[in-house]
Amino acid sequence: MKLIALIFSSFFIMLASLVGVFFTIKFLSDWTKKNIKYLLAFASGVFTIVSYNLVNEALELGANTFFVWMAIICGFLVFLIVERFYPDIHCHHDNQRCLSKDLNGGAKKILIGDSFHNIGDGVLLAPIFVADIKLGLMVAFGILIHEIVQEISEFFVLKNAGYSTKKALTLNFLTSSTILIGAIGGFYLSSLEYLIGPFVGFTAGVFIYILLADLVPKSIRHSRQEKKYFNYIVWTIFGIFLILFVNFLVGN
Repeated sequence: MKLIALIFSSFFIMLASLVGVFFTIKFLSDWTKKNIKYLLAFASGVFTIVSYNLVNEALELGANTFFVWMAIICGFLVFLIVERFYPDIHCHHDNQRCLSKDLNGGAKKILIGDSFHNIGDGVLLAPIFVADIKLGLMVAFGILIHEIVQEISEFFVLKNAGYSTKKALTLNFLTSSTILIGAIGGFYLSSLEYLIGPFVGFTAGVFIYILLADLVPKSIRHSRQEKKYFNYIVWTIFGIFLILFVNFLVGN
């Protein structure tokens, strides 16, 4: 049951790669280009609640609180180091930087990096489903929101590189499918019960890093540039309440 739920959720996340199809409809394309930055604030709200729940779950599962906190810190630091050596992994949240890199052949580099990124998402998601399906669905929802923002930006990059809409969507879907590799591998690795707590803690650390080092700073920067603080606050609160509502639905 847990493996089926994990695979279903992973496949649902993969569908985010097809979001570019909406850009064939002009008014949706124009609206998204104008409001994509608000999705960062929305994702900040979602990741705040998901990160909190992950920390709580890790502490409940871990027999040794010290090791759980070390796993959380390791998750934060590992992702920090990965981004230092491979900054393009979150290039998708900054369209201008992505597009400038694309002029130097960055599209292929971003696709390769995204493949490994999605494998990592699967590995991180698997132990959560092993621990608690309800929490797994919440985390999957958080990853889905994050992926939507990513795939929208990557679609722009591929189109800018001269790819047709069909080819751009196909490449995005193929790179997204690598999440299944990580999910299935991570699931069987998580069958070792004594590793579940640390694995969940590690995932919590990664989510906290994305929240504090990526989503929140970019939301603050955009709100300052546009002088629309209220709009960003509203989108953040909307993200918080939506994930709480999802939690309520899943819990019942």
